[in-house]
Amino acid sequence: MSVTSHVEELRRKHQSLSDAVEKAQRSPGTNDLEITSMKREKLRLKEEISRLSH
Repeated sequence: MSVTSHVEELRRKHQSLSDAVEKAQRSPGTNDLEITSMKREKLRLKEEISRLSH
């Protein structure tokens, strides 16, 4: 897998997590720990995307 395709896959995962976080925040029954975990994973993906893009 090339670096470019890997970065694109990471961006897709980041966007998917972003959508999931938004949905979870609108849902009153969602656990705050679950949302925090998703946000941490989003940040990790963002940092990896940034690292690979430079």
